[in-house]
Amino acid sequence: MSGARVLVTGASGFLGGHVVPELQTHGYEVFAAGRNEPALERVADEGHRVLGDLASLRLRDLPVDAVIHCAALSAPWGRWRDFREANIDGTGHVIEFARRNRVRRVVHVSSPSVYAAPRDRVDIRESEVDRANRLNGYIRSKIAAEDLLLEALDCGTIPELVIVRPRGLIGVGDPSLVPRLLDVHARIGVPVFDGGENVIDVTAVENVASALRLALTRGDAAGGVYNITNDDPRRFRELLTILLERMGETPRFRPMNRRTAWALASTLEWACSVLPWQPEPPLTRYTLSTIAYSQTLDITRAKTELGYRPEVSLDDALAGVAAHLRGNA
Repeated sequence: MSGARVLVTGASGFLGGHVVPELQTHGYEVFAAGRNEPALERVADEGHRVLGDLASLRLRDLPVDAVIHCAALSAPWGRWRDFREANIDGTGHVIEFARRNRVRRVVHVSSPSVYAAPRDRVDIRESEVDRANRLNGYIRSKIAAEDLLLEALDCGTIPELVIVRPRGLIGVGDPSLVPRLLDVHARIGVPVFDGGENVIDVTAVENVASALRLALTRGDAAGGVYNITNDDPRRFRELLTILLERMGETPRFRPMNRRTAWALASTLEWACSVLPWQPEPPLTRYTLSTIAYSQTLDITRAKTELGYRPEVSLDDALAGVAAHLRGNA
C-alpha cells in the first residue's frame, strides 16, 4: 500500500504528529487533519493540510485509500457531553467521511482504558473487555466509539476496520502522562501502593506510530483488535525512578493505602460532580486503576498478525523524554 493516500485525524496532536512523518517516511501520501494550524504546518505541506474539526471533515470530498483515526478527547475526568461529542460523534463523522469518499480501510486508535478495573490484571487479551465499564466518561466513550465502528463495518459502510489499543504513550511532546506525574511529584510526591511494586506497561509513541502504519496493510480487516505496548513491563516505582534520576531529580514517593485512596477518590469525584463547573478532582478512581494495580497487555496478536516489533526501547524513550524536559527547563 506504499504510495497510497492516507488521512490522519488528530494530526496536530501528540500521537498524530508522530504518525504523519512515519507514513511519509514509508512512501505514503499523507493528509493531516486537525484544528491546530501551526501544528499541522509542522507535519504537512499546504496542499496536504485539512484544517478544521471532525464535524467539518464529514463534508469533505477527499478521495483517500485509508483513514487513521487518532483524534480523541483523552482525560481522566470531564463532562460526558464533551467525551460524547469528541469520541462518539467525532467517530461518527469519520464514518460519514469514509462512506462519502469510499475509503477502503479505517484504522481506529482506541484505548486500553477499556480494561481498567480496581484489581491486578496481567497479560490482558483483546477480548477481555467489560463493555459495561462505567468507571469514567472517557472509557464509556471509547467503548461506544468501537461499537459504532463495528456497526458501520457490519452494514458495509466501511469495508475494512482495524482497531488498535496502545498503552501509556510516552515521548517528546507528551501532553499528559509524564507531565501529570511530574506535577504531582513536585507538589506532594508520587503516590505508590505496596511499595510501587505493581507492574505496568507503557509504549514509546514512535512504536505506536509504527503499529498504525502496519495496520494499514496487515491484520484482520474484519474488525481485528490489537494491543500495543513496548513489550517491556516494569515496576511502577522503577519507571519513575529512572525518569526522575535522568532528569537530575531526587525521587519522592508517598506511600498510600489502596482502600483508603479509592474511598478518597470516590468522595472527591462525587464532590466535583455536583459543582456547576465540575472541576477535575486531584485524585480519580481511573487514575488509581492505572497506578495502584498491575496492568500488562498481551501483544501476541500484534506480533503475529501485524508483524509488530518495538523499535524504540523503553530506556531510550525515557532518556529522550528526560533530555527534552531538562533542555526546556
